Amino acid sequence: MPVEFSIVIFAVIAAVVLFQLYNVLGKKVGRQPEDGSKVPVLGKAPATPEPVAKMPAVDAAALAAAASLRARDPGFDPGKFIEGARQAYETIVRGYATGDRAALKPLLTPSVLESFEAGIAARETRGETEEVEFLHGPRADLEIASAEGDKAVAKVRFLAELRSKIFPAGADATAEPRIEERRTAEHWTFERSLGATDPNWVLARVEPANA
Repeated sequence: MPVEFSIVIFAVIAAVVLFQLYNVLGKKVGRQPEDGSKVPVLGKAPATPEPVAKMPAVDAAALAAAASLRARDPGFDPGKFIEGARQAYETIVRGYATGDRAALKPLLTPSVLESFEAGIAARETRGETEEVEFLHGPRADLEIASAEGDKAVAKVRFLAELRSKIFPAGADATAEPRIEERRTAEHWTFERSLGATDPNWVLARVEPANA
């Protein structure tokens, strides 16, 4: 077959193939980006909103207890305060049991810290170590929140059930601890400076309370 004739045949075949490709690729199929749709990213699940943490409901008694402080500090939120006080309570109780002075220091006034350190030092002198767990989440009730001079003062009654594991001096990993379970009812008084940039409260006093 002459070379010129072969070139003509291949040119015709190429033209047919290109025409078919144009018919397929040159037309819009389905929705296009210019339609305003977003191209999905494969391998990623659709984004879902983060669950919003619900604050505990505040009853009328707590609102009444906070009325005095809210008169001076309208931004005081009893619900957020009660939840924060409960977390502080658990942190302080655990910190005292384990002798974690670093965790306790920013949460206590100097006088309360001194008292707690005395108890920790006495336990260390005996060579004992302690672990504590809450059998149930502690109950926290706001009894009063008021302004005293340039301080905000809030008293909370805590009810808790605790289990302590006390390990004697020199006990090895296989030693059985002494188990103590108890119920506590205490008034904890927290303070912070009004108008200060630091919004954190510190524990200023601990007193027994009626269960």
